[in-house]
Amino acid sequence: MITTSNITMQFGAEPLFENISAKFGNGHRYGLIGANGCGKSTFMKILSGDLAPSSGNVSVSTGNKVSTLGQDQFAFEAFNVIDTVIMGDMPLWKVKQERDAIYAQAEMSEADGMRAGELESEFAEMDGYTAESRAGEILLEAGIEESFHYGSMQQVAPGWKLRVLLAQA
Repeated sequence: MITTSNITMQFGAEPLFENISAKFGNGHRYGLIGANGCGKSTFMKILSGDLAPSSGNVSVSTGNKVSTLGQDQFAFEAFNVIDTVIMGDMPLWKVKQERDAIYAQAEMSEADGMRAGELESEFAEMDGYTAESRAGEILLEAGIEESFHYGSMQQVAPGWKLRVLLAQA
C-alpha cells in the first residue's frame, strides 16, 4: 500500500498542488489524469521517491516498490537491452558502474582496491550477481526473445522499446 499525507509541491510563490492525501491499495490499478502542467508527472516523481515534496510525506509498505514508466522511450539508446532493464534498480546500477570503472583501469591504487572491495560487498548485498539473469527472465516474460537481450536499444523497434521500459519499471 502507498499512502500520501498532506503532500504539497511548490515551485516559487504558487503551489503546484497542496495537501494531497490518498491511499493506493495493493492489487488495484489507478489512473492519474489532469490538464497539462497540473503536476501529474511531479506527483508520480514524489510517489516513486525521485523528488521530495515541499511538505508532507509518502509511505510505501515494506516489501513494495514504486516504479514509473518513463515518457522518453529513446533515453536509453546508448545502452543494451539487458542493461536498460537493470537500470530500473538505479542504486544497484550505480554501484555496478563504479565497480566496473575501477576494474577497467590499467592500474589500481590501494584506495581503488579498498573501494572495489566495498563495492563488491554492496553489490552482493543488493543481489547484484543475479541481476542480469533476473533482467533476462523479466524480458522473456515481456515477450522479448533472448537474442535481443544484448543488442543495442537503438535496434529495438518503438513498440518493443515500450516493453523493455515496462520490464525496467
